[in-house]
Amino acid sequence: MAEDIKTKIKNYQTAPFDSRFPNQNQTRNCWQNYLDFHRCEKAMTAKEGDVSVCEWYRLLSTSQALSQGNQIYLTQTFYK
Repeated sequence: MAEDIKTKIKNYQTAPFDSRFPNQNQTRNCWQNYLDFHRCEKAMTAKEGDVSVCEWYRLLSTSQALSQGNQIYLTQTFYK
């Protein structure tokens, strides 16, 4: 158990710098990653490719942003 945690800590990496979002408020970054995830998923499904490569975008968002994004995405109530 402790070895698993040590391995995870050793292999832990933060997201790379994205020059489109230079400020500390990462709300728009989370939203953009959420949209990129769905674009990637749609494209990979159309090409009959592996959708697991799209997980990168989903993992960069917080769980709160994901739940809000899912609610907006499923109800199609985008901001106007």
